[in-house]
Amino acid sequence: MQVFILCTGRSGSSTFIKACKCITNFSSGHETRIKKTGDARFAFPENHIEADNRLSWFLGALENKYGDSAFYVHLIRNREATINSFNSRWKNKGSIVKAFSESILYSPTLFQTQKDKENICGFYVDTVNTNIEMFLKNKTHKMIIHLEKI
Repeated sequence: MQVFILCTGRSGSSTFIKACKCITNFSSGHETRIKKTGDARFAFPENHIEADNRLSWFLGALENKYGDSAFYVHLIRNREATINSFNSRWKNKGSIVKAFSESILYSPTLFQTQKDKENICGFYVDTVNTNIEMFLKNKTHKMIIHLEKI
């Protein structure tokens, strides 16, 4: 069985996977197939726990490959803390919130105020969490974990 940790990013998934390293009957990893495309992107080994926030953009492919046979964990961090964390990462190479802003919303960061950026971070967090919630709606093997409650 595969276990997928679905999250927005900036929500403790790296630390969660570090804790999973103590589990002896499952392998675990954080973004282990991030550079793969097509079927290879979803070719996770049996008895593996994978955390990768980008999987939230491939929920259709996850459904096709694993459906209800996998176990899904929705890892949620406090909304404001997540927004603040993303808001501090606009200049980072590979920033997913910057890509969301510029390529999905088509809103160039050059013309954004700090408040605009904060609102975009909130929209990103809400969008990803809603995508995950809708995906998990009909799943029987699932768990919601609030980071602040562990």
